[in-house]
Amino acid sequence: MSGKDNMTEEQKKALKQSLQAFINQLSLQQTTAEAEPEKPEFKFWKTQPVPAIDEEVKEDGPIEADTPYDQIQKEEYALPASFTWCNVNIDEEKELNELYTLLTENYVEDDDALFRFDYSSDFLKWALQPPGWKPQWLLGVRVKSNNKLVAFISGIPSTVRIHEHEQKLVEINFLCVHKKLRTKRLAPVLIKEVTRRIHLEGIFQALYTAGVHLPKPISVCRYYHRSLNPKKLIEVQFSHLRRNKTMAQTIKYFRLPEKPLLPGFREMKEEDIDAVQELLNNYLNKFEVAPIFSRDDIQHWLIPRKDVIFSYVVEKDGKITDFISFYNLSSSVIGNPKHKDIKAAYLFYYCPEGNGSKYSANRALINDALIVAKSEGFDVFNCLNLMDNDDVLDDLKFGKGDGLLNYYLYNYKCVDVKPKKLGVVLL
Repeated sequence: MSGKDNMTEEQKKALKQSLQAFINQLSLQQTTAEAEPEKPEFKFWKTQPVPAIDEEVKEDGPIEADTPYDQIQKEEYALPASFTWCNVNIDEEKELNELYTLLTENYVEDDDALFRFDYSSDFLKWALQPPGWKPQWLLGVRVKSNNKLVAFISGIPSTVRIHEHEQKLVEINFLCVHKKLRTKRLAPVLIKEVTRRIHLEGIFQALYTAGVHLPKPISVCRYYHRSLNPKKLIEVQFSHLRRNKTMAQTIKYFRLPEKPLLPGFREMKEEDIDAVQELLNNYLNKFEVAPIFSRDDIQHWLIPRKDVIFSYVVEKDGKITDFISFYNLSSSVIGNPKHKDIKAAYLFYYCPEGNGSKYSANRALINDALIVAKSEGFDVFNCLNLMDNDDVLDDLKFGKGDGLLNYYLYNYKCVDVKPKKLGVVLL
């Protein structure tokens, strides 16, 4: 019997309410607009090659034709007089620390100022330096008088299949403007400048996500989470003790086995790259919008990195049959005398192909990911309801959140994609 069936309606309601603050926080993640919220009339976005907010998209394709190189603006866009553009060199420890500080102090914070996303330096290097990355796409704004880094936006190259079409594009992420400068209208200039730099490299499409609703999402996904350390989550006010339940009962409800249950479940190694590439690309081929991974992509994104990316395979008779990964994105806890952070795992890419029916394979694989995440000290495990996730979330005791994440394409119209047909996970 599933965990959902074991709960009364009152308990379900209490659980949903208890985790509301956490889900509200998650709904802000990955936004390229949180630094400077757009007004209802979408003044900036009406100037951009994106569908109108109420437009019904009936066919896929570029909105504007590629611009010939000699017609692309070669000069940087103008900034207010006290600011200057820079490339943020994250190979330099000083500049990496500056970026870490800017994001940690200004990027995402919950409404009650209790929690703040904490992108580690190792995470940022992993996220921003995949195969083909360009230093000029890690774009910052500094104050001329003291050289302080006060804004940032990033682009990284990717190849994405949009229905039957293979598209080279850039994933836009980490748009962040210092809290004290939100009235300076820096965000639209950051977007225009990074777009200009991307155009100079011959790429004219982009993919991005936002917690806010802009013109016009190709898909809207919902956040789900699974408690791994309920006592700690309650102590830091991420969640609350359910009505008529003791702490001991709550801990028992979310308890997991000590070790993975699937035979042959182990950490991914370098020698697994080719097998994982084939498995994952074949699996993602069934979704309407999904990345296409090269061997170098697999090596960069999925080979385990300490405290950043965790990847596992199932090996049967010398053959890799399944794969799953999750990444570490912790939050600092503000003002709590007992706990300084919440360690959160986020489901990344996976391929449940080799263990029985689609449902049982998916359930068993994600369940083992929960088990190893718990053993690695994670407090909560998060995911979206894309790919095949939705089939097993209730059974694995994930809580449904109110936070939504909108997926967007720039300069490319795409017929609406249901979450279960979406195969793209952005950091």
